[in-house]
Amino acid sequence: MKMWRLFAFAFVIVAVFLSLSSVSANFYQDFDITWGNDHAKILDDGQLLQLSLDNTSGSGFQSKNEYLFGQIDMQIKLVPGNSAGTVTAYYLSSQGSTHDEIDFEFLGNLSGDPYIVHTNVFTQGQGKREQQFYVWFDPTADFHTYSVIWNPQQIIFYVDGTPIRIFRNNTDLGVPYPNQQAMRIYSSLWNADDWATRGGLVKIDWTKAPFNASYSNFSANACVWNGSASSCSANSNQSWWNQGLDSSQREKLAWVRKNYMIYDYCADSTRFPQGFPPECARNS
Repeated sequence: MKMWRLFAFAFVIVAVFLSLSSVSANFYQDFDITWGNDHAKILDDGQLLQLSLDNTSGSGFQSKNEYLFGQIDMQIKLVPGNSAGTVTAYYLSSQGSTHDEIDFEFLGNLSGDPYIVHTNVFTQGQGKREQQFYVWFDPTADFHTYSVIWNPQQIIFYVDGTPIRIFRNNTDLGVPYPNQQAMRIYSSLWNADDWATRGGLVKIDWTKAPFNASYSNFSANACVWNGSASSCSANSNQSWWNQGLDSSQREKLAWVRKNYMIYDYCADSTRFPQGFPPECARNS
């Protein structure tokens, strides 16, 4: 092998290692505010980001980097009090009509009623894979960690380290899996009172505005997309690259499904009278 090829090979290995080891912690460095103007603010020298919603505008931000596989963590404190009609969305997405997407959406509710954690997975522009949960704590009283592990084998959704959902790679069943399109991280706080709370029956009480959601301690132990090719190594030794669920985590997932799941598309026979989607048998 010629010396220039050896050098190029070594450079690629180093670049892959650095990309896979990337951990972020500053909102100024890692995100751009994309809409809402003064309704979105980065505070505390980049350690805190706040989104606001009132009757003039919501707000949102997106990551500077795109990622193809990784572990993404964000601490979020949701809108307190009467948050009915509001949605705080936190998700990964590519672009275009055949985009891939991994969704957390937090559906506000009346004071004293629980938030709904709405999850979905889009592949090649097709979603309709909703699962919804309550959580076992008040998500407005303090920050809690919402995580996604996305690797070639599966996508796992976590809340404070507890798995709540798994979506496996079922391409052998003809089910598309998000493994070709890099995604950015997005978040927004917006008016969704046409559907978010009790199917749209409960509207936003604008006298309670502004509604605020706060973000901290973002980290991305992930493969940064370089614009033309994946920086991921098929032989990566990162813990998330082949991570699934051990027996303890499977027990926690079963506990969440039994006690806190309130909707599963894979159990909605009215919606799928001809039979459930093929991935349903494997994704429980």
